[in-house]
Amino acid sequence: MKILYFGGQKSGKSSLAEKKAITLTKEKPFYVATYNNSYDDKEMHKRVDKHKKSRENSFITIEEQRDLTKIIKPNQTYLIDCISMWIFNNLDEEEQNLKAQLEELEKIDCNIVFVLNEVTSGVIPFDKDSRKFVDLTGIIGQKLAKICDEVYEVKFGLESRLK
Repeated sequence: MKILYFGGQKSGKSSLAEKKAITLTKEKPFYVATYNNSYDDKEMHKRVDKHKKSRENSFITIEEQRDLTKIIKPNQTYLIDCISMWIFNNLDEEEQNLKAQLEELEKIDCNIVFVLNEVTSGVIPFDKDSRKFVDLTGIIGQKLAKICDEVYEVKFGLESRLK
């Protein structure tokens, strides 16, 4: 089963995705943390710590910022939080390489719950890197929606099933 939760910042998507991942398995699921913690961003460190504390007894954490195919194995359940950070970490990659990684994940017989920030509803950014990030988010979101069995949009902690 492949499932996508997407929504705006602080929409509640991670909490709902965590609950879904737990219901998909009798064993402890894996939490794939994609944030690159090497930046000296104290506010992001607080967010990461809050996420860790909220899931500490429910998940086994794996940190992987770039190549998700290295860690996803058959017959397991994974929550990847979040694909947006994975895109950011891979901005130097070609679009096709990112799509190919997702196609590889699609082939693996396992449960994956993906979390993606919705950033494509605003204006076109002025700078090149921001534009690439927003464009890739839309392209990767479309790819995930295609390969996932279920797709949920989240707003204000409420989920709407689209697929």
